[in-house]
Order: sequence, then structure tokens, then C-alpha cells
Amino acid sequence: MSVIDISKLSKQSGIPASTLRYYEEKGLIRSVGRAGLKRTYTPMVFERLNFISLGQQAGFSLDEIQSMILKNGEYEVDKAMLLQKADDIASHIKHLTAIQRCLEHAANCNAPSHAECPKFQQLLKLANKGRRSLKRNV
Repeated sequence: MSVIDISKLSKQSGIPASTLRYYEEKGLIRSVGRAGLKRTYTPMVFERLNFISLGQQAGFSLDEIQSMILKNGEYEVDKAMLLQKADDIASHIKHLTAIQRCLEHAANCNAPSHAECPKFQQLLKLANKGRRSLKRNV
């Protein structure tokens, strides 16, 4: 069986060895042995690391990602959880798009000051709404 040690895995994946050890501690990946003092992994670990990366990019916590990995290494994804995360992302995109449009308008606005620009005032309200939304999600 072909194996890769932790230093090579770290270099090839771009993930620090400390993070790989943490993933192993959390049960997200599993080493298959040691080569001297270095942990070794099968090449399938790259697929698992991609799954973890995708989950993190989608906004899932490591605990949520871990809950999707079955004991046999397969994935069991909760569709309701995916739909909720997709809705969260769509809301975030909508909010960021509104901010983008207000920023573009404020940059090109002919009002004597930003305090007199209704779009800039809208941007300030959006920023406050976004801050409250972020606190709720944390």
C-alpha cells in the first residue's frame, strides 16, 4: 500500500502539519501508521482534505463536517443542513451585493457630502444590519 508521510502531505496539500494533526485529533482524517516519528496516510486523504475544505468554504464548522463522515469513510450529507447553508449563503450574497452597489454609487455620487447622499445613508443602514446578522450567526 502506498503511503505519504505528514511532511509530504503538508507540502502537497498546503495544510500545515499542525492542522493535519488537529484534523486527526478531531476524527476528520486518520493516519495508517508511522514512518519513524512521522505519521503516514493513504493517498485517499487528499479527497478527505478536499471534502473538509469544501465544507469550511461553505461555512460548516469542523464538528458539522465531522458529523457527515461515517465510520467506514463514506460521506452522509444532511440535505436539510445543505439547503439551510445554501440559503444562508444566498442571503449573504444579497447583502454583499447591496453593499457593493451602495459603495459604487457613493464613490460616484455628486452630492456635496456623503451625509447628504441617500444611497450612502442606505449603505450605513446595511452595514448595521450586516453586523447584527453576523453576531447572530456566531
